[in-house]
Amino acid sequence: MLLHIPQVLSKQEVAQIRTELAAHEWKDGAHSSGAQAASRKRNLQLSLQAPVYARLAKQVAGALARHPLFASAVLPRQILPPMFNCYSGGGSYGNHVDSAMQRDSLGDPVRTDVSTTLFLSEPDEYEGGELIVEDTYGEHEIKLDAGDAIIYPATSLHRVEPVTAGERIASFLWSQSLVRDAWQRKMLFDLDMNILKLRQQLGDSDEVVGLTSTYHNLLRQWTQ
Repeated sequence: MLLHIPQVLSKQEVAQIRTELAAHEWKDGAHSSGAQAASRKRNLQLSLQAPVYARLAKQVAGALARHPLFASAVLPRQILPPMFNCYSGGGSYGNHVDSAMQRDSLGDPVRTDVSTTLFLSEPDEYEGGELIVEDTYGEHEIKLDAGDAIIYPATSLHRVEPVTAGERIASFLWSQSLVRDAWQRKMLFDLDMNILKLRQQLGDSDEVVGLTSTYHNLLRQWTQ
């Protein structure tokens, strides 16, 4: 499921993060990828040892975890610490699939079910830089307002088009979901959204309570 999560961060929060990022040195982003992906990757990343990294990562992760759409769509068991990247001067990232396993802050392996990109640059601040995600329905081009995020299955083939002017700054991360299967997550999300709409129209009618029971029983069945 490809889903736009609006206003994860306010414009003030984006400006604060951008100011702090600008005061620290970026490093070659290829070091954080596998050998195949690294050969296609031309960007910069904030060092994990930068003094501001841990605090900014916690800020982004917390904002996502609190967003009701993210919580409903991802059903996160674990959100890995966000990282920050910058594309400029023709920087790009060719077609790749994210690694199936990443390491958490303790070095333990975590399965990557859902990928997230949170945009920190406004669309008119740079040219190019579209995130292209491929699925069975074709290619999807994503370029969102600063503070907005996109989530998509980590199994998706995707790329970042060359940035030909300006800077594209973003945060990116992976989550392990309570529900491993992407189609099951989508069905649960659709059901959850429809229950919310019906509650607004009908209140907690017997039918709405029945659908809510079905949602939780499916979640109980599919949770790993």
